[in-house]
Amino acid sequence: MKLKTLLLTATVCWALTALALAQRALVLQTDFGVKDGAVAAMRGVAFGVSPKLAIFDLSHENTPFDIWEAAYRLKQTVPYWPTGTVFVSVVDPGVGTERKSVVLETRTGHFFVGPDNGTFTLVAEECGIVAVREIDEARNRRHGTERSYTFHGRDVYAFVGARLAAEVIAFKDVGPQLPARVVTLDYERARLEGAALAGTIPALDYQYGNVWTNLDEELFARLDPKYGQRFRVTITQTGRNIYEGEMPYVRSFGDVAEGAPLLYINSLMNLSVALNMGDFAKTHHIGRGAQWAVRVEKISSQNRN
Repeated sequence: MKLKTLLLTATVCWALTALALAQRALVLQTDFGVKDGAVAAMRGVAFGVSPKLAIFDLSHENTPFDIWEAAYRLKQTVPYWPTGTVFVSVVDPGVGTERKSVVLETRTGHFFVGPDNGTFTLVAEECGIVAVREIDEARNRRHGTERSYTFHGRDVYAFVGARLAAEVIAFKDVGPQLPARVVTLDYERARLEGAALAGTIPALDYQYGNVWTNLDEELFARLDPKYGQRFRVTITQTGRNIYEGEMPYVRSFGDVAEGAPLLYINSLMNLSVALNMGDFAKTHHIGRGAQWAVRVEKISSQNRN
């Protein structure tokens, strides 16, 4: 009898542990910084929904008001999180205005909570859209915050994201379903133009100053590149030439001399430009965003200057 009781107790404990672990992860992204209590307030709201919730940070040091950067950081991060993860992204210069508050479900099984202001441009493209629902704030807003108009990250998005991740509500309970699309930002799509590739610079590797492009490895392969071959790289901002130069395509930074430029495939499997042990972006005054374009062309004996 004691053995049966022990087995039953062990089974119940295992089931409760599995249930606790079954909650989805909640990942937070903002442009709030960590110098004050804004992020802690969001975490407190989420913790209040469920103390068992696993809460993680993507970044809170995004450039203030930069929706494009938030969009790219989501794209950069999402593939490494399991199905069911809930992302709350709050870079919201239009807070308190008529922009919609939504939850997006993607074909990869991830959920994205935040303002529909372009933040979800890239994950919608990369992951596909299953459905979009507008947050019904009459049912899904933290009690007592109805007259707060400038901190939806705390009052709406962290609250809804936590409730969804903790399975207090299902996706269908978020609010009314909208057409399966989101507000999108315009940018240069990666493409092949004759013997060259053209695209944009979505982000910089800030710590080192490397310049990341949206030209992926598969597209680059259409130029039949070989290690050691030289390429001409042209970078423009709203049509104005900022940089033009030649550099070799190599595996890694140490394949060229210190301070020399190089072309390489970064950890996201996209083509990137760097200086070995130097800051390419700072040296050549390169920025990132939808207005920055890049062109990469293989140099042959016929087109060498």
